[in-house]
Amino acid sequence: MKPSALQIRIERVAEADLPRIRTLAGQIWRSCYAQLLSAGQIEYMLEWMYSPERLQQDFRSGVVFDWPVVDGIPVGYMATELDHSARVLHLHKLYVLPQHHRRGTGSGLLNQAFQAAWDAGCQHVRLNVNKGNHPAIALYRRHGFVVEASVVNDIGGGYVMDDYVMVRPLPVSAFG
Repeated sequence: MKPSALQIRIERVAEADLPRIRTLAGQIWRSCYAQLLSAGQIEYMLEWMYSPERLQQDFRSGVVFDWPVVDGIPVGYMATELDHSARVLHLHKLYVLPQHHRRGTGSGLLNQAFQAAWDAGCQHVRLNVNKGNHPAIALYRRHGFVVEASVVNDIGGGYVMDDYVMVRPLPVSAFG
């Protein structure tokens, strides 16, 4: 059964819930990135970005984690960070289990990010997305993001992240 928007709740993730973020990341990345990245790069990036120490460091440095909950079960996660000096909200992570794609879950998370950015007085939301992740790029475009730059970042281990930097301006006078 397809959940309605009313059945999806966005909840703040507590520090004690970070191991569940790590588990979700493994499930999502191994499924969704299998056609984009080698198995070696997926495992390298999971350890690099989702080690318990890294998640705790991110959390304690001000990265905010939220997750969509359907029938009491987290089905994805989002990580954002405010850059007050640049008036930008950085959307570091937005991932949803494949069986919950195309059900409004990603859009709900994006709307949460937009509201948080607007409430904080940000002028833009910025993110990086893998150039081959066409479903995510399409979602971001539907929500007003445009490509700002193309970047290739060496992440060590012989791997790179080949991304688009996408940005969405926020209205000045009202959220919309």
